[in-house]
Amino acid sequence: MNLYLRYFDREALVSNVEDAISFLADIDEIGMNPMLEADIREYVLSDVYYPKRYKIRPRVYFIIIKTEAATMQDFKEKKAVHSVAAAEEKEKMVSPAIVRLSEDLPGWYEGSIDFKRVLQVPGTGKFQYRDTHFVARCKATSGLDCYNRIVDHLRQRVDNRSQFPSAKGKNFRFRYLGAWK
Repeated sequence: MNLYLRYFDREALVSNVEDAISFLADIDEIGMNPMLEADIREYVLSDVYYPKRYKIRPRVYFIIIKTEAATMQDFKEKKAVHSVAAAEEKEKMVSPAIVRLSEDLPGWYEGSIDFKRVLQVPGTGKFQYRDTHFVARCKATSGLDCYNRIVDHLRQRVDNRSQFPSAKGKNFRFRYLGAWK
């Protein structure tokens, strides 16, 4: 896999992370430092294929793209687009948390949710969002059912402008407590 790097009109297609860091270090405005170098190395080693951009100053970025292109011309002509088979294979891989979320297992669940609650500021009469943590135990048939019951309960008791996270996100957690009788 190669890396395409661009900063304004300066661009390069390199075959390894060392060459990429060397290219970026030659550009004075970027200001290569150990933290940036470590982040670039982490991105290159990861399974992530979407482009990564790094902020230099307001509205000024450089970009790194992983590509299978062997030459700059191949990259520009989009001849080395990420293979469809690999993309289909990734779609088949589903996170275990998402599988557990929809697993049908009736019983007691404890769910915790972090959401943005709209509250009125007493002194000004204006409204603001506050991060709120809520934990509840309920009877449900799955983790998703637990999420839906908690959100339905909260929607009846908080301002309707409050924002609830997705059940698949990191702001909702649940655990199965046991079967009901």
